[in-house]
Amino acid sequence: MLSGDSADHESSVSAAVEDLTHSDGRRRKALLVLIACLGAGAAPHCLGPLRGLLPAIAAALLLGAYSISTLRSGRTPLSTEQDQGSESESLPAVDVLVAARDEEAVISRLVEAIARLDYPADRLSLWVMDDGSEDRTPQILEELSRQHRFLNVRRRQRNAGGGKSGALNALLPQLKGDWMLVLDADADLNPQLLQRIQFHLRSSAWGAVQLRKAVLQGDASWLTRSQALEMAFDAEMQIGRIAKGGIGELRGNGQLLRREVLLACGGFNEDTVTDDLDLSFRLLLGGHAVAVIWNPPVQEEPVTRWSALLRQRQRWAEGGLQRFLDYWPSLLSNRLSLRQQLDLLVFFLLQYALPIATVGDLIASLGFWQLPLLWPLSVSTLTLSAVGLRRAGLQSSEGPPLPAVTPLNVLVANTYLIHWFLVIPWVTARMALRPKRLVWAKTVHAGLTTSS
Repeated sequence: MLSGDSADHESSVSAAVEDLTHSDGRRRKALLVLIACLGAGAAPHCLGPLRGLLPAIAAALLLGAYSISTLRSGRTPLSTEQDQGSESESLPAVDVLVAARDEEAVISRLVEAIARLDYPADRLSLWVMDDGSEDRTPQILEELSRQHRFLNVRRRQRNAGGGKSGALNALLPQLKGDWMLVLDADADLNPQLLQRIQFHLRSSAWGAVQLRKAVLQGDASWLTRSQALEMAFDAEMQIGRIAKGGIGELRGNGQLLRREVLLACGGFNEDTVTDDLDLSFRLLLGGHAVAVIWNPPVQEEPVTRWSALLRQRQRWAEGGLQRFLDYWPSLLSNRLSLRQQLDLLVFFLLQYALPIATVGDLIASLGFWQLPLLWPLSVSTLTLSAVGLRRAGLQSSEGPPLPAVTPLNVLVANTYLIHWFLVIPWVTARMALRPKRLVWAKTVHAGLTTSS
């Protein structure tokens, strides 16, 4: 049963989210996106095999030029070495938040990582919400709480609802810190992290800060190498988008949120499958910028099985598209600058519209008995990703070493990225045709050895 303060908090969270979102009719909106993108991919075939290439060539030139310009803007990552703040009384208070469910393999390592942080004890707290764990996580946390005064453990029933967002929201009324550091249970951190990012935490320019995600044991297999390079590519591209006046996005693990900003945006949205992507848009629409930091990163485990990776990517794809469906009227309003709207349009076309349009192109190729016509745009997009993977892999990086940027590793990682051309159309069709039931689809963590 909720207390009065908790009930008031939950009401304010709901009101703030509903102020921006238009989450009704998601299936209908997804169906419209599916039909429009399939039609866009098929339509050029009506022009014939030669003139039908012109739209794809024009799109490849325009989108490719913008994307390459964005990637080049990210060549110099944001610095974290300015104003490290040696006076402890001036350091902002930080609450570390973790939603844990069945994390017996990694939860001890996480608590010890927080214990190693070089930060004043009176300015740092760890809050863990045990979200109905059915393994030894509760017993491990109870033992750890007796050893570490900074550790605060709360527990709720497994069917309490809201997934990870609900678990984190249940912690918010108890927090007093200036910033919240949201971590996954498998995270590991540089002990100097909070000292080194003081420039960003003290600046009023940032409502949130996202650390680059670095993959542990990235050289273990082709799948882990590809994920390590993919995460690096994503971080550098985001830094470039910010530098060009576009937007930065949260990635869940390793995100720092200014507490007053998060509360003003309505907390974590419990009506979404990806709280981080949803919050990115609400921060954007609220006028709160997101910074992305290259060094030091947050370390996390890779997904080691292809089946588990596809489940994870389906969730990411659904959450990513869902936020466009929910917030599109606000995204087209004067809440955003023209530069931000252009940035969103380009990356929506490349990340979501192109994979679906490619399916329409292939269907029309069979119907008209012609060769596919979108290949210039697909080729330019894959060329961009290959260049981005190589550039990101050559960056000076802390944490787990990035895989060697050999031609073979780049080729394999770039081929691996093609899975998005399968995942996006499948997820969009599923969203359009099937009712959604929100569940916590967590990634299983194995407790891999960290790197210094």
